[in-house]
Amino acid sequence: MTRIAFIGGGNMARSLIGGLLATGLAPADIRVAEPLAETREQLGRDFGVATFAENRLAAADAEVILLAVKPQAMPKVHAELRIALQGRRPLLISIAAGVRLDQLERWLGALPIVRCMPNTPALIGAGATGLVANGRVSPAQRAQAQHIMAAAGLTRWIDDEALMDTVTALSGSGPAYFFALVEALEEAAVAQGLPRETARALAAQTCLGAGRMLVESGEDPAELRRRVTSPNGTTQAALESFAADGLPRITARAVAAATRRGAELAAALDQEAS
Repeated sequence: MTRIAFIGGGNMARSLIGGLLATGLAPADIRVAEPLAETREQLGRDFGVATFAENRLAAADAEVILLAVKPQAMPKVHAELRIALQGRRPLLISIAAGVRLDQLERWLGALPIVRCMPNTPALIGAGATGLVANGRVSPAQRAQAQHIMAAAGLTRWIDDEALMDTVTALSGSGPAYFFALVEALEEAAVAQGLPRETARALAAQTCLGAGRMLVESGEDPAELRRRVTSPNGTTQAALESFAADGLPRITARAVAAATRRGAELAAALDQEAS
């Protein structure tokens, strides 16, 4: 079986560990490096995996090393791991937001690296993850990376790494856009007189149901929208109001702003490391 080392034992690592164990990976094949003693103990109790305070100990002999740390922690992590990885070529999988492949290669060496952008619904097995690989990743390692990330939901490969900032802006940040929409729907319904608890329940369930229809039917969202929209009906009135207020333009500007910010964060990491 594949030996996997998680560098960082936070919520995303927990979701992936739980998903991998559910697919049949043995706890003995998973190691986790986590600086917080309480978190280490909890991981050991919940999953039966070995935990370590030092990154190099968890990474020893691992075939796959998964970096599940915040981008700000990368300088410390690569300083600890670079020497330990010399002479070895484990598959490196990074879920650190905004950290580019060339940065990882510069910090950790000429390794096969897969950069991933998961999102928070991965915590309940309903994530959406974009993946991009450098030229050193073999077909078998691509399959390994996809299997690991699929433990938390849907995966899609991206051919051009430059588009990973767009993936971040779309699916990485997207759950926040969804929550903002539910908030707005709730507030609007409360303003019309509905009790808040009822408004929240109806808004959340409506969005859940619509999302399931979109995913499970496989149909175009525009077609599903048309089916709900009767001529001169209530839905048409609402959609015309959205259009008048520029919903497509607002959305496009928001995604563009998030895309730009992703590139800025990566550039900031270069400055910190120099």
